[in-house]
Amino acid sequence: MSNPGHIPRHLRMGHREILESLSGLLLVLFVAMISSTIVSTALPRIVGELNGTQTQYTWVVTATLLAATATTPVWGRLADMFSKKLLVQIAIVIFVIGSLLSGFAQDTSQVIAARAVQGIGVGGLQALVQIVIAAMIPPRERGRYNGYLGGVMAVATLAGPLLGGLIVDTSWLGWRWCFFIGVPIAAIAFALLWLTLDLPRTARVKAKIDYLGAALIAIGVSTLLVWVSFVGNSFDWLSWQTFAMVGAALLVLAGAVWVELRAESPVVPINVISKRVPALSILASLAVGMAMFGGSVFLGQYFQIGRGYTPTEAGLLTMPLMFGVLVSSTVTGRMVTKSGKVKPYIVTGAIVLVAGFLGLSFIDHATPLTVIGVGMLLVGLGVGMTMQNLVLAVQNTAAMKDLGAATGSVTFFRSLGGTIGVSVLGAVLANRVQSIIAEHLAAAGLPAGSGGGSLNLKTLPPIAQTIVREAYGDATGHIFLISAAIGAVGVIAALLLPDITLRSGAPAPEPVTPAPAVPVPSHADARAHAPAPAYANMSTVAAHAHAPTAAARFTDTEPALGRA
Repeated sequence: MSNPGHIPRHLRMGHREILESLSGLLLVLFVAMISSTIVSTALPRIVGELNGTQTQYTWVVTATLLAATATTPVWGRLADMFSKKLLVQIAIVIFVIGSLLSGFAQDTSQVIAARAVQGIGVGGLQALVQIVIAAMIPPRERGRYNGYLGGVMAVATLAGPLLGGLIVDTSWLGWRWCFFIGVPIAAIAFALLWLTLDLPRTARVKAKIDYLGAALIAIGVSTLLVWVSFVGNSFDWLSWQTFAMVGAALLVLAGAVWVELRAESPVVPINVISKRVPALSILASLAVGMAMFGGSVFLGQYFQIGRGYTPTEAGLLTMPLMFGVLVSSTVTGRMVTKSGKVKPYIVTGAIVLVAGFLGLSFIDHATPLTVIGVGMLLVGLGVGMTMQNLVLAVQNTAAMKDLGAATGSVTFFRSLGGTIGVSVLGAVLANRVQSIIAEHLAAAGLPAGSGGGSLNLKTLPPIAQTIVREAYGDATGHIFLISAAIGAVGVIAALLLPDITLRSGAPAPEPVTPAPAVPVPSHADARAHAPAPAYANMSTVAAHAHAPTAAARFTDTEPALGRA
């Protein structure tokens, strides 16, 4: 039984104490982000030692993104129904299991399967952390804390590639520790959440989880990704396999839309995301996700295979990208809180992102590193200004009862964009590399199979190694040009967004007749025993000087949070 007089910790304390409550969330977000970035520079070595192919290289990344994408909206809807704190802890446990399975994998197929398990946990962590913060802090003040989130994400993306490279280059560790290292960090985050996170206790909402809709979405997207991975290699673009797979995927996705429109609690609420701000924010997130994930995933491969650098050196060379994310997300978060406006930063970030990808589209195997560094810096600045602010724009318009589903939906489409981007750009890169290798081998008078299909270059003769490196170096610029074109869609969506002013408090409730049976403490008692919410600014406190108590106000205006 909950204590009726209990006021959650985040409502009793100030900024410093809120950060203490968020410490576990920030750490768990860090471990979720670093699980992907730490592998980015290690992946060429992992796939090479396991004798994997370019298609398998792509699927090691795609498996995690696909699993996270398919489960994110489910996690979001569960957060509207059950304890958010408990769900975060469950997601941590799933993540740890996936990390251990990845570390003990014996071939690339096992790595791909284990990364899918890890992706289920990552999907929960990425969505739930933002949902918990949204439940605690109003949108305008949330910009300040989103700066901390962006900083943590940037540090993870900054440290991950370098740490992954160091682990792979350290003989007594090896690539398996790229997966094992997240386990103790996740355990610490679990303990911190247990001790510091104190959320309002909500009554259980009796609603059905739309498992059918989630399954149909996952099946439809997976079918399209499998088709993208094999078309052009195993079968032609115009073939019966293409018509069968694409046709089946479209039918399944159409069925998913039909189910979502009729479901009691849809994982992707069409009525919420079809409104102007959520729809445009989701379209921009889809484009940004495709461009960012699809483009940046192959930078580590470019530096190692295309340029011949070690994993550690590749991690250092990708630092401009991560530094850009760190700076722009932190600075933008504070400016959003100060002004209450997000559109100018979203538009500027989308334009800068496209400019960065256009710069990277000209690279080849001999491009000066300073030129590449400038392009990566611009991409990082664009990502930092857009990703979190697009989520914030959606959360600002969502009702409290739909907060989890709305946040999960925008995160879902961003992950979906990343999944499609990695798969499509990986397929384009593989096809372009194969054509360049075949052309150069013929010019050198070598047999067509001398380039091999494996990324383990040590098994190739020296002249074939040179040809493969030049092929990867020259082909990578092409996928960044595609990323820029995709990013342009995000610019258009950002420009079409209306001017958004972030709220400084909870959404205004519908007019209701006060229930006389509920005892309301006196104003004196309220002032003595129920401090104003920690996130309330002075204007908000003044506006509510003659309002009911903090506990009563939250019970009446935020039904999704439940009675404290």
